[in-house]
Amino acid sequence: MNYLIGDVQGCCGALDALLKKIDFSPSRDRVYVLGDLVNRGPASLATVRLLQQLGDAATCLLGNHDLHLLALAHGVRKPKADDTVADILAAPDREALLDWMRQRRMAVHEHGWLMVHAGVVPQWDLTLTLALAAEVEALLRSPALPDFLHTMYGNEPDRWSAELTGYARAKFTINVLTRLRFCDADGRMDFKTKDGADGAPKGFMPWFDVPGRRTAGVPMAFGHWSTLGYVDRPDLLALDTGCVWGGKLSAVRIDGGRRELIQVRCEQARKPG
Repeated sequence: MNYLIGDVQGCCGALDALLKKIDFSPSRDRVYVLGDLVNRGPASLATVRLLQQLGDAATCLLGNHDLHLLALAHGVRKPKADDTVADILAAPDREALLDWMRQRRMAVHEHGWLMVHAGVVPQWDLTLTLALAAEVEALLRSPALPDFLHTMYGNEPDRWSAELTGYARAKFTINVLTRLRFCDADGRMDFKTKDGADGAPKGFMPWFDVPGRRTAGVPMAFGHWSTLGYVDRPDLLALDTGCVWGGKLSAVRIDGGRRELIQVRCEQARKPG
């Protein structure tokens, strides 16, 4: 049985409860965790260790908080007041944990679903999305990672061009796959607004509602957008249901075209601010 799971964000207790609720067996089942594995919740280290224990039965995507951990580890970013990854950075096997994180995926297409943490711009089709994700995965695993991390942050370029190369191309890809919520019809991205779908800035719309989106018709699953909440439509599953904010941690079983939602309530670790 195959399950998609939304943002965990270091809420290991909720993840453990969810796995027990679905009666998860690594020899029989597989989970796909849609990014933001760590940070803001109370047990980032325990979450990573639990996911590691699942081995090949767990496919984990990287989200913006997971990349933030890598930036912290390389001294590129300073810790924020609400960061909760110090236990990972202080662990005796820190380097092995960080290496495990670097080996995770940016996008996956399995069981008929394209899975990303945040979204895709309308100009990308399935093939291009997976190719760009693979480029970033190779970069994250390479000796060039520390150098790249110094250039990873920022909102430019904010529009796709096939002429993008090098670190600018990788930076754009990461912004799309781990930060996107709203864009306009031309694919220009807005990163300021974090409201729900009804809060789109003038001229912008949720990325999945852009007319002519080239991934239209490809079922997509994503997390990242807690103010959007659970969305279940024929071509779309949104699975960040605000676990770290005291909401729920959600899993959806996707075998044979089914949509079986399983949720556990989460203890509030952070108050929205």
